[in-house]
Amino acid sequence: MRRRTSRKADATEALALLGAAGATLATAESLTGGRLAATVTAVPGASASYLGGFVTYATELKESMLGVPPALVERYGVISGECARAMAAGCRDATGATYALATTGVAGPDLQEGKPVGTVFVGLAGPDDVTALSLELVGDRHQIQERACREALSALCGMVRGISGGEQPPLR
Repeated sequence: MRRRTSRKADATEALALLGAAGATLATAESLTGGRLAATVTAVPGASASYLGGFVTYATELKESMLGVPPALVERYGVISGECARAMAAGCRDATGATYALATTGVAGPDLQEGKPVGTVFVGLAGPDDVTALSLELVGDRHQIQERACREALSALCGMVRGISGGEQPPLR
């Protein structure tokens, strides 16, 4: 899916939505290297909804800690929507969180798995759905990582709103 939104959610909004829904969050990060968890935990009171997360830069850790099947990695690579979905589902299952966010992609400076810098996939696992967003981001390494975090939080807000009856941002 490609994602277009008219505004970006932030960690404060995401945590407020999770709190109102009595829901929890965990994260599984590769591309963002812990930045998503740091963004969430920078909000006072985050511990009411945020359980924790994984930073799985190495493929072997994606497989051993998050349960990403080696056959999936071999077929699609770690820079894929399939891997992002598997990371999110594995994180949700490992932590017992209501929702999980996962990030994987290419922040640069070089191609990875033949994919260009700015190729990003965000996995989202909720109580009833596991999906992934495909993003094509521009900027330097830091900008791509920051934007990936914002997009992940925006997608989470959309998923939580969809379950609680609010309007979900359009996904493509």
